[in-house]
Amino acid sequence: MRVIAIGSRGFVAGFELAGMDGIVVENSEQALAQIMGNLNKPDVALILVSDDVSGPIHDRLTELRTERSMPLIYEIPAPGSKKEKVEYRAMLKSILGV
Repeated sequence: MRVIAIGSRGFVAGFELAGMDGIVVENSEQALAQIMGNLNKPDVALILVSDDVSGPIHDRLTELRTERSMPLIYEIPAPGSKKEKVEYRAMLKSILGV
């Protein structure tokens, strides 16, 4: 199973150094296109998206999470990102439709 990192050059480079696949994107639209292009690949288990490109498409990513269990899609902080408090309970309620 493969892990794919999608984000800026610095974000992707770190994951590539760890042996994972990476896709460099410049904006949210490119990130969403790359995510959509990898959703139906059976060997992709996890897609990591940097928060600097995922912000504008966060709601769409949440929809994708509700529609399919694989691959997992996680938004994680890019180098230099501000620390944000994540409301996991609210996120789970949204994903589960509660």
